[in-house]
Amino acid sequence: MPVSRRMRALGRAAVVAMVLSAAAGCGDSGGLRAAGETPTAISPARLWPELTPASSPAYELGEVDTEVVEGVAVPGDDIRRVDPVTVVRAEIAAHADEYEGAEAPYRDTAGAMDKCGRGERGWRRPGCPVLRPYYRDLTGDGRAELTLGVRLMPEDLTGVRVYTVHKHRLVQVMAYDDALSGVELAGRSVIIRSPSEVAGYEYRLQWTWDPRQRAMLLTHDEMLPTGRKRPSPQHSPSAGSSSGPAPSRSPSAQSSQQAQQSQALTRSPSAQSPSARSSSVQPSPAGVP
Repeated sequence: MPVSRRMRALGRAAVVAMVLSAAAGCGDSGGLRAAGETPTAISPARLWPELTPASSPAYELGEVDTEVVEGVAVPGDDIRRVDPVTVVRAEIAAHADEYEGAEAPYRDTAGAMDKCGRGERGWRRPGCPVLRPYYRDLTGDGRAELTLGVRLMPEDLTGVRVYTVHKHRLVQVMAYDDALSGVELAGRSVIIRSPSEVAGYEYRLQWTWDPRQRAMLLTHDEMLPTGRKRPSPQHSPSAGSSSGPAPSRSPSAQSSQQAQQSQALTRSPSAQSPSARSSSVQPSPAGVP
């Protein structure tokens, strides 16, 4: 149970105890009272037991996809000394089909890299698509991993990457692209929240370090309520004016979101969106350079 939930549970217990004490002081006899009938436990029902269990996946989803970053040295095996802009440039070079050319989905990101500076702080330059790097031990070996974000343009997407050092080499152990609501580091996990087309809900995906695969594995894929409803278009009460529907998302962004929904519900071949390359703990602030 996460710490925050545990603390809330203890707080509720204390409040209940005080309420009961106050009630007893007001003349309650303190006798036992029936709480009604206990619901009957229902065991899981196994469906189609005659089917032979599958021994291999139907579709290749790239769930364990690690990649050595070529051409980027790690001085003293200290990942904090690696230039984040250089890391992104290495990805662009390794995946030119996604970044270079008039038809590449992220062609504007490659062009914007010229706005980045040199050195470990080059990402701070205005217009640079590389986001602030974060450093946190995600593998449990006592050394920090590097979590990077990069704006993927002209699509309204963000790429999230995680890197570690293995045998003196920089290794990418997670890669995911999507329209993001938020990103958190929690314990050994990366948690990504993405908007859903269902009003009042969002996707919550969690990648957790797996020491056997030496990669961040997708361990949770959920659709959860956000607690707030998305406003729906309504006609203005004033005469002669109205508010139309919100602008539609770009086709590639819709494709990415539909791919997420397919992966969570059906694991069909459409789960592999071109814009989604892949590889419970209380969230706390991650280290920054």
